[in-house]
Amino acid sequence: MLQPKDDRMKKSLLACFALLLFLVCTPPVCADSPVWKVAKGDAHLFIGGTVHVLSQDDYPLPEAFEKAYQASSIIVFEADIQEMQTPEFQQALVEQASYPEGRDLTMFLTDDTRAHLVQFLSSRQLPMDNLVKFKAGMVSVTLTIVELQRLGLAGAGVDQFFSQRAVNDQKEIGALETAQEQLMFIATMGEGKENELIAYTLRQIEDLPEMMQAMKAAWRAGDNAKMEAVALRPMEKDFPVMTDRFVEDRNDAWLPRIEAMFETEAVELVLVGALHLVGEEGLLEQLKAKGYEIDNL
Repeated sequence: MLQPKDDRMKKSLLACFALLLFLVCTPPVCADSPVWKVAKGDAHLFIGGTVHVLSQDDYPLPEAFEKAYQASSIIVFEADIQEMQTPEFQQALVEQASYPEGRDLTMFLTDDTRAHLVQFLSSRQLPMDNLVKFKAGMVSVTLTIVELQRLGLAGAGVDQFFSQRAVNDQKEIGALETAQEQLMFIATMGEGKENELIAYTLRQIEDLPEMMQAMKAAWRAGDNAKMEAVALRPMEKDFPVMTDRFVEDRNDAWLPRIEAMFETEAVELVLVGALHLVGEEGLLEQLKAKGYEIDNL
């Protein structure tokens, strides 16, 4: 069974989960930074769009993150990153994302997709037999990790950076969903559309350097229109179920949880993948439609 060989690989794996979920401009979302202040009456919180994997050259982060972090007492992530780094979570992930004995991913692939996968794995010196024991979502994540590592882009992203900061600073940490929910997203990703997901991933990998460069430039500038054009719309076109289930459905689930934060006196910094903030179904537009005031930080 394929397992990460060291702690660095494990951290990269965790950081990349949401990348697949990560991988129109109206006044509130045309901005200069990827962080927004959301207010209603006297209550407010901050929402920051993140990139889940970065290189060392991407640091320091945009200054707005630090301003929001210092002004917040609770840091809220998509899920509990510290829990996702535990051996128990790692083991559960491997178990849930593996096929039972006698089945493997090749059973769901066309000849063309299988040949493309074999060619890619051979070029990266990866073992086909071990990899295909995993379900399509895990394989998609692994292929992306391998390419990001080759490009030197698999370092800690914004979420992991502030998760460790919050622990060190003893700030309260919250989550929009449980680690178990994240695990099930990965384990069931592409279920019923395994061939489409692997073919889509292999196509995306070919354009990964250019896409990451354009996406990070748009992210740093808070340019949600460009982010939408670079990452969200191509995903909707090539693999719409990914956008529906892993972006828009999660936005809808998170929205009431974010709104509930306005009922407390605490100030939260909510950190989610940047794609969750773009487009009409993004969190910023949905909050704006509900009457919240949104200003770029």
